[in-house]
Amino acid sequence: MNKLLGFALIAAIACAPTAAPLKGVLAPDRSLPSLTLPGGHRHIVFKWDYEEGEVAARGDGSVRTAAPDSARLDFFLGGGLGAGAAVLIGDSLRAPHAELARRYIPPTPMMWAALGRLAIPALRDTVVRIDGDMLRADVGSPVQWRVAIHGDTLVGLEHISGGKIIESFARGSAGALTYEKPGARRRLRLTILREQPGSFDAAIWSL
Repeated sequence: MNKLLGFALIAAIACAPTAAPLKGVLAPDRSLPSLTLPGGHRHIVFKWDYEEGEVAARGDGSVRTAAPDSARLDFFLGGGLGAGAAVLIGDSLRAPHAELARRYIPPTPMMWAALGRLAIPALRDTVVRIDGDMLRADVGSPVQWRVAIHGDTLVGLEHISGGKIIESFARGSAGALTYEKPGARRRLRLTILREQPGSFDAAIWSL
């Protein structure tokens, strides 16, 4: 890592919000539920809004998923000014323009969280607490991930470093999904318009 990149990383973490103590009553079971993609194929259509500093863009998009761990993302810039696509299989993201895809598409654990799948690295020392209808968990020692689950739905995921929230995903009401990276002043909002079973040709996994 060069010095400039190192200073930028330190500055980004310093600007990130502090992770508050985990809420709720300590649960006897420290294991997290298995949250996976729905069986079969699904087709999700959404609108998106992206902000990074003073830069903003918006448009439409779709995701086609296949259980257990495959997704094809297609993004269309408003006004017909451009389009992009990426394929996410397990922890691997493939795209014709990989650097741009990694900039605009959230990291794989966050992208999977938006699709309802919990796919964080396996770490020891998980603490689980019950807060009303919400299950909350801190994963890792020191904490690296914070998970929030309501019923069988993943509603929040935070990536933590040095006690700071460096990026987060939140599922809101009316199909609103938000990814944020505070230190980079980056935010991606997805508004789900419809979700339904689908049938896809195997060719969609090739770019």
